[in-house]
Amino acid sequence: MTKITFVTGNKNKLKEVVAILSQGGPSEESKVGNFEIVSESIDLDEVQGTIEEVTLHKAKSAAKLLNRAVLVEDTALGFRAMNNLPGPYIKWFLKSLGLDGLNKMLYKFDDKTAYATCTFGLCLSPDSEPILFQGITEGEIVSARGPTNFGWDPIFQPKGFDTTYAEMDGKTKNTISHRYKALEKLREYLLQN
Repeated sequence: MTKITFVTGNKNKLKEVVAILSQGGPSEESKVGNFEIVSESIDLDEVQGTIEEVTLHKAKSAAKLLNRAVLVEDTALGFRAMNNLPGPYIKWFLKSLGLDGLNKMLYKFDDKTAYATCTFGLCLSPDSEPILFQGITEGEIVSARGPTNFGWDPIFQPKGFDTTYAEMDGKTKNTISHRYKALEKLREYLLQN
């Protein structure tokens, strides 16, 4: 069985990824086909660019640093009124402005629609090119509702729902989210290889 190291220090993200890949399994390790997903937290340089460029860079860097197969993830939240900003920089915008500040960015715009994008980069060896798996969920930016312990989830309400990601139970969120959509593509790939 080949081990793939998911590079993350975010326990909530790890739980969500493991739950989706293992289709609800409770452990902190996930087996998918001939692969076993384990995790490790390492600091990686973040480059500026598109979400694809950022993810490719992270995957190549992690594979070289750890000298093994790795999985990295990058998430973006784009506001349509702002030509899809903050995009891959959402983490930094959230850290600097908070949830209320993100809402205030759209104060003068009528268009509050947004899309959440998750991109996973799988690099099977330090010398291989990363493969990308991407999922997108359309929605809108709303005033914060629900628990505030998982990033921007309290302000993102997926299209077709009247609850934010933060208000949803994990099972519902893990069947509609941008992360779920990307991980479904990854799981298909792993099961075929």
